[in-house]
Amino acid sequence: MAAAEPKKPIRFGKYTLIDRIAVGGMAEIFLARQAGLEGFEKTIVIKRIRPHLSKQANFVKMFLNEAKLAAQLNHPNIVQIYDLGKIGESYFIAMEYIFGRDMRRIIPKADALGIPFPMVYALKIASSVCEGLYYAHARADLYGNALNIVHRDVTPENIFVSFDGTVKVLDFGIAKAANQIEQTRAGEIKGKLSYMSPEQCMGKQLDNRSDIFSLGVVLYEWLTGFKLFTGDSEVAILKSITEGKIYAPSYFKADIPEAVEAILMKALEKDREKRYQTAWEMQYDLDQFLSQYEFTPSNIHLSNFLKQLFNDELEEEKDRLAQARQPGPPGPDEIIEEEDEIVSVVEPISELAEVEPAPRKGGPDRSLAIQLSGGDIDALNAIARKHGVTLNSLLRDMVGNFLKYR
Repeated sequence: MAAAEPKKPIRFGKYTLIDRIAVGGMAEIFLARQAGLEGFEKTIVIKRIRPHLSKQANFVKMFLNEAKLAAQLNHPNIVQIYDLGKIGESYFIAMEYIFGRDMRRIIPKADALGIPFPMVYALKIASSVCEGLYYAHARADLYGNALNIVHRDVTPENIFVSFDGTVKVLDFGIAKAANQIEQTRAGEIKGKLSYMSPEQCMGKQLDNRSDIFSLGVVLYEWLTGFKLFTGDSEVAILKSITEGKIYAPSYFKADIPEAVEAILMKALEKDREKRYQTAWEMQYDLDQFLSQYEFTPSNIHLSNFLKQLFNDELEEEKDRLAQARQPGPPGPDEIIEEEDEIVSVVEPISELAEVEPAPRKGGPDRSLAIQLSGGDIDALNAIARKHGVTLNSLLRDMVGNFLKYR
């Protein structure tokens, strides 16, 4: 996603959008503030689906299904989703804010400063990604049924390193919905293709091993400085992935240890039966190598290195965070996003026990949408907070009281 100019704070339902920090073919990303009772404030990120996509029924359905799956993931190496919903005509995801940078920015920054990116840091980051991937791949529902979650988009931009040295994976499963987008820019499509697995390129049914291949492509790039699959067109890139020869990383960088090369080449097996079968297996080999190497980095080492790289940007980032933490509702000069908002009388995603709601007795599950003015919604929210209930619960109770007189 390309960086965007900051905007004035915008009221967006119960959130305040502080700054639009990126925009791409699928969504706009905002730094946002969530306010609550007794002065509660939380800095989050809002990923708002772009208007033209909200009108595509197939995309919306797939996006919601995949986001519901991703919202069930709770792991230190995965960015947490807090909320999923629709305000006005805008579908959105509210997610954890990470104070750091993605790997698409980290490696070029090091190159620009003439600082070699240490191999052990690349291996440590890859190990943490493996841990997050394995958790997601093995995730089951409350009844023990496998959710069969596959990321589908393990790329440098979806691997985030915080300034405290924690590694996080972004956008689980959203790539499945993103594949439905017809208006994505050609450059973005080409960039994504470069990290796909052979089976993904050929449209086969995917499993966890596809993500392992993609991570292998990413790690190969970090260690050698060369992009593994390139081409002048999408067809050329696809052909490179499915038919092209993969040269051992030592071909480009002679000092790569044999054990590391073996890990990479196993992750990059085009036949998925010969590949690592689980992300845990790949993580085990990475951790074994790191434990026996002359230097095993900790989160503190990674944190210090990252702060050194982005020292010139840290103050600007801290100022942005300070703005996000300023208490209080939007002022009179700020923009209200929607005069009317849509409130759907359904349980919020965090309260769902299953991915798909079970049909009610006597017919299919249904929801009701009502349109209220901004002032009425604020008044209802105040009543709900006073009585310690959710807005949806309050609305259901109000409707239920009227239905008693049928």
